[in-house]
Amino acid sequence: MPELLAGHTTLRVGGPAADFVVAATEAELIAAVSEADAAGIPVLLLGGGSNLLVVDAGFDGRAVAVRTTGVTADADACGGAVVRVAAGESWDSLSERAVAEGWLGVEALAGIPGLVGSTPIQNVGAYGQEVAGTIASVRCWDRESGTVRTLFHADCRFGYRTSLLKKRPDRWIVLEVVFQFRLGDLGEPVRYAELAGSLGVGPGGRAPSADVRAAVLELRRGKGMVLDDADHDTWSAGSFFTNPVLDRGAVPAGAPAWDQPDGTVKTSAAWLIEHAGFGKGYGNDRAALSTKHTLAITNRGNASAADLLELAREIRDGVQGHFGIALVNEPVLVGASL
Repeated sequence: MPELLAGHTTLRVGGPAADFVVAATEAELIAAVSEADAAGIPVLLLGGGSNLLVVDAGFDGRAVAVRTTGVTADADACGGAVVRVAAGESWDSLSERAVAEGWLGVEALAGIPGLVGSTPIQNVGAYGQEVAGTIASVRCWDRESGTVRTLFHADCRFGYRTSLLKKRPDRWIVLEVVFQFRLGDLGEPVRYAELAGSLGVGPGGRAPSADVRAAVLELRRGKGMVLDDADHDTWSAGSFFTNPVLDRGAVPAGAPAWDQPDGTVKTSAAWLIEHAGFGKGYGNDRAALSTKHTLAITNRGNASAADLLELAREIRDGVQGHFGIALVNEPVLVGASL
């Protein structure tokens, strides 16, 4: 049956999918994808819709909403905790439970919307942590071979906001993510200066994981990055552009710079946007940058997908013209490109 996709994304835009299927079990998920593949019908997987922008014309194929559930944990004091989580589980609920159970390594990833199955695809990260730091393996449906396969950590080829899964979305369907957590009360060393300041610890210091989670949630709320139906600053896909990774000589004077293991330097997309002339709230009464954070392109209540894409292109072109740096969109664009 057709289904309007605007109701399934945090940007709240997007036309109808020609066919819409809810998959509550792994078997239903595999069947929905396999049937479409056999018939030559395009497939769009829907998690929490927090990293997705669908065009106003919609999607001429089958949208499959992943709603599988299940969390199983095996923990001991010496070996840590091995936690198997179905793709359709809420990521923030898992982060909250991890803090309660003393599972370390995702306390700084609090408040991120979306589902667990999406996190390894994007290698979700924030405040100095990445989900790759705790993932042992990802169990997937391989659309090419028609079999269930396990990709171990090294197989996933995790990088900054990327992975093998992201590079081959036509092949891999995440069924379950297996995490390996250390156990304890103190969170992992805090590497992000803003978070360290909020916690009152030095860079590399540690704080109780519950305090880390609470501090991250407070920081994210201040930036409009915790979903709130009443706050249009949260009607977004989070950070719309990734932080560019550049050769050292290409980083503009005065821009933040974080050294990378391969000798390159990561700089701040938000800094580039602001210094190219796009401040908080830039835009109009339909589509605008968040009034709290310049990395978020927001729906002010009556935006179309076309409105959001127009603003994104304006910002991308402005940064390119001012600095010669090409910003790359973080959300998946369905039916469009920048």
